[in-house]
Amino acid sequence: MAKKKADELPPLSETLVEPDADDPEATTLELDELWSFVFKKVNKSWIWIALCRKTRQVVARAVGDRSQETCRELWNNIPEVYRKGHCYSDFWAAYQAIIPEEQHTAVVTVDKRIAPLTAAPNRTGRFPFIRLFSVWSFVIDTLCAILCMSHIVAMSMKNTFVV
Repeated sequence: MAKKKADELPPLSETLVEPDADDPEATTLELDELWSFVFKKVNKSWIWIALCRKTRQVVARAVGDRSQETCRELWNNIPEVYRKGHCYSDFWAAYQAIIPEEQHTAVVTVDKRIAPLTAAPNRTGRFPFIRLFSVWSFVIDTLCAILCMSHIVAMSMKNTFVV
């Protein structure tokens, strides 16, 4: 049954909002990776995502290990129009090896100027409890994204996810 539903889904690139050509920020991406597991922690899978900073859409994804090959897969999955934009990520060496230097900025995830969207699941636990209420809607969105990413890993492990 899940296979039928996956076959009916359009490719991710067809569901994206076209970026505004007059706005250079419209193609700014935030890249991050997080791990999850299926059934046991020894079955780790890394989910790499590219989020559009302006629309908060998932622009591309890759599932694999934490290597340069998976980073390259993520980079190749990013649509060409977004690949021309600037990318923010953490200091993981794979990003620096794959993304052109003039398009890439590595940042600390708690930088108040940047505050990457993708680092929210790891960031919210480090702030005082009161901070949670000021970003409550963002936390709910983040939890929904984590559930979706866990579903992507589960479907990928079954080889039924089609993008």
